[in-house]
Amino acid sequence: MAEAEELPRSIVRRVVKDKLSRCSEEGEISVSKDGLLAFSESGRIFIHYLSATANDICKESKRQIVSAEDVFKALEETEFSEFVRPLKASLEEFRKKNVEKKAAVSKGKGDEQRKKRKLEVESSDKGEASINDESPDKAEDSDKSEGEEDDE
Repeated sequence: MAEAEELPRSIVRRVVKDKLSRCSEEGEISVSKDGLLAFSESGRIFIHYLSATANDICKESKRQIVSAEDVFKALEETEFSEFVRPLKASLEEFRKKNVEKKAAVSKGKGDEQRKKRKLEVESSDKGEASINDESPDKAEDSDKSEGEEDDE
């Protein structure tokens, strides 16, 4: 079996241990290396079977991109319809989290853009001030206006 087709062992181990510990009243359950390999291979085969079925559904609809709906239909066709509802809920939760992340990132980018604009304005103001410093006429005018303000 090629490594590219294997599921990441650390993730399989984490998922299996998490699910088995929830099912057991005794606490943590140990899983042998062969047991983890069996879970991993079972998951890989299930993913291949489900993706092939979803791809067939997609092709029947004369489309080239497999959608979530195709996966839901594939689960029903392969007699795993009990997974559809939890999968839809999980997908909805995932989408909400992504929307929140994107909003936070775009807000952060907006803050960065405002900071950049502020720095640009400040640097252009400084540039104008240095131009004003070089022009003796403008410097005299500003001195006169300051003196006039002091008199009042």
